[in-house]
Amino acid sequence: MVIALCFMRICAIIPAYQAERNVGDVAREALRIDGLAGAVFVVDDGSTDRTAERARAAGATVLSHPENLGKGAALRTGMEVALASGFDVAVTIDADGQHPPEEARRLIEADADPEALVLGIRDLVAAGAPRANQISNRISNFFLSLFVGRPFADTQCGLRRYPLRRTLSLDGRDEGYAFEAEILLRAVAAGVRIVEAPIRVIYPPEDERLTHFDSVRDPARIVRRVVATLALTRGLRHVPAAPAPVDDALRPAAASPRVAELAPRPPHPSAAPP
Repeated sequence: MVIALCFMRICAIIPAYQAERNVGDVAREALRIDGLAGAVFVVDDGSTDRTAERARAAGATVLSHPENLGKGAALRTGMEVALASGFDVAVTIDADGQHPPEEARRLIEADADPEALVLGIRDLVAAGAPRANQISNRISNFFLSLFVGRPFADTQCGLRRYPLRRTLSLDGRDEGYAFEAEILLRAVAAGVRIVEAPIRVIYPPEDERLTHFDSVRDPARIVRRVVATLALTRGLRHVPAAPAPVDDALRPAAASPRVAELAPRPPHPSAAPP
């Protein structure tokens, strides 16, 4: 495991929208995770607050969309730039502070296969998640497990470990929250090895929570995307992955025209202001 991890170039991708309250702390803690080698990309998805400023001050590399496009678009931009920068694997971390840094480390160490898709598995009841979130997750888990013919314990957790080249080759199309469910379906169809790893998650008091996920509207959008993906993949039978992207086509300027800014992180992130 140790030898395999030494040869796996790993980074973190943090999609962020209007996240100035927490993104600096999340990026700062991610930079301290062993195995990431200080490689943290924050994708500012069209925020109008100080999200980019706080992330940059924490030491992250900031990628910016000129307008809000959605979580899926932010993840795809981060993956394209990370792959073009020479990374093999990315751990995705939500910007709201719900994922403690040691849990990201747990996903890094969960499996030695750089081609595996590793899913973080939350205990929403023990974590005190809002009841609406628990119900939404149970419904999503039930239907996605039914569609793919194998049980999944948590299909909505944003803490995941993605094999970059393989994930991009799956050609996920959704630009919103449904991207993660779509990628899971396409990964099953393409025969990607999927690993599940229990993680701890933090739900702050309701008045301190930051979320842009609508527990009614967004699950409906996820269902629509799942149905469309199932139709496209003919029920997940014999579906080849799309051709792997070519490195030259994944250079930041060409692969992600939506990215308006690519700012290198400061040389001494530990000295950055809070």
